[in-house]
Amino acid sequence: MAIYSTAAEILSFHSSQDRGERGLEDIARSMADKVEAVTYDQALGWLRDHQFDVLEAPGVSNRVFLKKYNVSAAIQRDEDGGIRLFAKPGYLLGSEIARLVDKGYQKFLKTTKKEIPATADHLKAIHNFSEELKEATGSISLYNEGLGTVSDRYMYDRVEDRDEPKSVRPVRPWEKKSGNKQ
Repeated sequence: MAIYSTAAEILSFHSSQDRGERGLEDIARSMADKVEAVTYDQALGWLRDHQFDVLEAPGVSNRVFLKKYNVSAAIQRDEDGGIRLFAKPGYLLGSEIARLVDKGYQKFLKTTKKEIPATADHLKAIHNFSEELKEATGSISLYNEGLGTVSDRYMYDRVEDRDEPKSVRPVRPWEKKSGNKQ
């Protein structure tokens, strides 16, 4: 491919290639028109075909819990027959879905009863489950989520407790006044 020195030369090259074709906006618009929403029943069929355990939620109609790779989430049918995520994907610790918490130096799996360091296997399982769930439900897959696992909460030590009033916040080590003045 030739190297062009000005934007005008680049535009004239591309416009000469696109003669007789629709503009990029028309192409993008026609592609968007072809996307069909996935129904709840279609998603359940896809999930079952791809080895997800699908468990009906007790006492609630049109809501199911999904499980694969020891990761779980819940989806439900919305008013239009589509899909709504009820519980985000999380690793199963006992019978609870753990939330992924990033503390800056380490990711943790946290439930109401315990918190454990997340391993690479945990993160890979959550990531794979999330990507497959997006494919089944027709959800968009964002670039940053495609790179790896995204945490539910970010609790870096310098950010923790910043939403509290200053009078209630703990004194940080870098905020302490030193007694040794030289």
